[in-house]
Amino acid sequence: MPSWGAFSYLFGPLLAFLGIGVLILVLRWAFGRRTSVVAAAPRAGSADQYGLLVAVASPATYVEGEILRRRLQEAGLRANLAQTLDGPRVMVWPADEEQARWLLR
Repeated sequence: MPSWGAFSYLFGPLLAFLGIGVLILVLRWAFGRRTSVVAAAPRAGSADQYGLLVAVASPATYVEGEILRRRLQEAGLRANLAQTLDGPRVMVWPADEEQARWLLR
């Protein structure tokens, strides 16, 4: 077994403190309270705050809206049901608006 002399008495504790210091930094970074990686709860907005989506129906309840949304999806249209401040709204892309309104009549 090689003999390191007095250097080994300094090297061992120094390496241990360095390892613990690295662990402390990594754990502080991982568990810091800056931002969360968990998605925030969705907030309702007005019907015009959904980007390019256009409201094509305003059902009375969320269940009725889901039925309308599924009817549009079965017809091959991309539809979304959004809970707005004015109640549920069935929304589609502008290119599908005319066909969606025709299907929901």
